[in-house]
Amino acid sequence: MGQVSQLRSKQPDNEKITLNLGFVDLGRIDLLVQEGFYSNRSDFIRTAIRNQLDSHAQAVERSIERHVMELGLRDYDRATLQAVRDAGEILHVKVVGLARIAPDVTAELALATIGSMTVLGALQAPADVRAALADRIK
Repeated sequence: MGQVSQLRSKQPDNEKITLNLGFVDLGRIDLLVQEGFYSNRSDFIRTAIRNQLDSHAQAVERSIERHVMELGLRDYDRATLQAVRDAGEILHVKVVGLARIAPDVTAELALATIGSMTVLGALQAPADVRAALADRIK
């Protein structure tokens, strides 16, 4: 029979992390494991992390949506940026094409709502807004 050799190793489907916990928290986890709520410490920690990720799922989705690159023309007017500010969000603008910030957008509003701007193409913005965002434009 011929010999079978593996051409490339399989990539792991998880990542090992190191976590420091206080003795009291660790004891409480051990108690829950002992009582049969979890099979081991790792099971508890994985479950806790998943629960936290689930509780923040909408925020994660909004963040992912805000970080997607847009192709073509993207306008940012005063009303849009005010809505972003009122929602307590920060935009990370990524545009391939033309990004325009409307003339009625103030430098203060732009600073409060735009965390970073990456524009591959052209950016049109009032001079004061462009100057205020200079360190955030890539």
